[in-house]
Amino acid sequence: QVQLVESGGGLVQAGDSLRLSCAASGRTFSSYARGWFRQAPGKEREFVARIRWSGGSTYYADSVKGRFTISRDNAKNTVYLQMNSLKAEDTAVYYCAAAQGYRPDLRVPEAYDYWGQGIQVTVSS
Repeated sequence: QVQLVESGGGLVQAGDSLRLSCAASGRTFSSYARGWFRQAPGKEREFVARIRWSGGSTYYADSVKGRFTISRDNAKNTVYLQMNSLKAEDTAVYYCAAAQGYRPDLRVPEAYDYWGQGIQVTVSS
């Protein structure tokens, strides 16, 4: 069984920074890609960022480009989301996800095989 565990969320003020972590545990597990999504109350889950495990190429939603950075630590099997210049509209539950094999479009939730439990990020204005 593979588990993804997020940490690092919390309550911050607009303009502050937070770093989310997502550690994979369980049986030997390697990802094709890992992603971050978020879901605000009353809204659908939306793509935030993704990173291909081999090579480390990244891709971001336009709403976070230039403010958020996704990275990985291969040795720790952990992915990070550094969030800078946070805005009130970034308030959401953030989920990490892992795709085991190739997927043509990593911007959709259906591309991922495993999900974390989610962690709250609240940005006060």
